[in-house]
Amino acid sequence: MAPEGDLFAGLRHHQPQALEHLRHALAGGHVAHAYAFVGPHGSGRKAAALAFATALVTRDAGAGARTAADRVARGVHPDVHLIQPTPPESNPKGAPAHRVDSVRELERLAALRPAEAPVKVFIVDEAEKMTLATPQAFLKTLEEPPARTVIILILAQPGALPATVLSRCQIVRFLPAPAEGTLALLPDGRGEARQRALEMLAKVEAGGGDAVLASGEALGRDREAAETVVETCWLWYRDLLAAQAHPAPPLVFAERAEAVRARAAALSLDDIVRGLSACREARLAIAGNVSPRLSVEILLSRLATAA
Repeated sequence: MAPEGDLFAGLRHHQPQALEHLRHALAGGHVAHAYAFVGPHGSGRKAAALAFATALVTRDAGAGARTAADRVARGVHPDVHLIQPTPPESNPKGAPAHRVDSVRELERLAALRPAEAPVKVFIVDEAEKMTLATPQAFLKTLEEPPARTVIILILAQPGALPATVLSRCQIVRFLPAPAEGTLALLPDGRGEARQRALEMLAKVEAGGGDAVLASGEALGRDREAAETVVETCWLWYRDLLAAQAHPAPPLVFAERAEAVRARAAALSLDDIVRGLSACREARLAIAGNVSPRLSVEILLSRLATAA
């Protein structure tokens, strides 16, 4: 088999959990018949799928492993099929999609024996572009998978496909790739929405109850904006905690480093921990369908009290 370290080198730093999942499956011989690689574009899902496919088809290949791996990379290995959405045959300029016909072709190929490898691997890229009828047609293959076949669906969100499809797949989650100048595994602290949320927090800390009500009124029923405020407050308090723990910590809001240090010095550790707890409770409240405006108003009130 091709050296595993080489195959998954790109995942080592940014996708450790996904890498561990795939390595465990390979090492233990517990490879599922179907996987769903779920995560945003640019997170390495497709590269991981090809690396996993390479590891599967080069098993027991001996001296021919590197040649087989090279054929996978060039897209010419007979047992690795990358299926992309395509426009309708009647309209080459139409919207690309996975249609029932492509599923029927996958089923036909899956029913055949592998040409040379231990298994056949089918990678369905941008699986969220299935037409309405395609997931139902795909179910039969997932429910009664042909022997020596592994199917990998690549999609951005789990809600993009019916639960009946995903329930028959092992889900491997991919985190967003960190943008340049940001911290790995944490949301980006830059952008207008973040700055507005920080200004809202500053006004509340300075103005008390009236500022809380004004902030709630400004949000209205905008759930997404409310979630951004809650997440921004959580990131801010995360930076405060980091500033208390280390003289020069990596910060989400690096451009506000002086303000972070000043604020961290003014609060006790208990204050910061209570602030983080309040952010968590607000996030859970919004997820539980509590009014986003009310959730934010309660959060800001608690943070203002701590201030």
